[in-house]
Amino acid sequence: MMGEETQSLHLDEGLSVKEEELGQAEGKMNQVEDEQPEEVEEEDEEEDEEALPHSEFLDIFEEGLARLVQDPLLCDLPIQVTLEEVNSQVALEYGQAMTVRVCKADGEVMPIVVVQNAMVLDLKKAIQRFMELKQQREGGVKHVSWRYVWRTFHLVFQGEKLDDDRMKLKDYGIRNRDEVTFMKRLRKK
Repeated sequence: MMGEETQSLHLDEGLSVKEEELGQAEGKMNQVEDEQPEEVEEEDEEEDEEALPHSEFLDIFEEGLARLVQDPLLCDLPIQVTLEEVNSQVALEYGQAMTVRVCKADGEVMPIVVVQNAMVLDLKKAIQRFMELKQQREGGVKHVSWRYVWRTFHLVFQGEKLDDDRMKLKDYGIRNRDEVTFMKRLRKK
């Protein structure tokens, strides 16, 4: 029995040592856990302070954008400017793009910006984008069938129809600030 008692004592001592180690480890874990919520709470507070409602963020953004558009380089752009319009204006200033003035039958002139080596198709897409932005800003027609528009109208430069969408504008002789007319096609009978 004596041997059994010593073994149990040794086991009890081993358990007590392990219990002490576990107690120390739990204490350390509790300290770490206590520290983590404070860090998380600090992060949450920072996020709450930095987080703005969407409407306030938009107001701040639009104010900054309005100041940006007052720059002499960008003064031709509307206040509700898009990134595409800013990039086009910058490309114009660096000579990487040109403005093609598209004249409609009602006398309206649309300044369309395209890259220097643009094709007729690029001009048509730029006209579509210009009209879409204009309609969004003015609250006009919701949808335009551009397929119908291009079947009904064509672009003309100095009496020559711009029929080939893959042909470059330069090949037609179109340069910066040239006028292209938006004309109704005549019916063939």
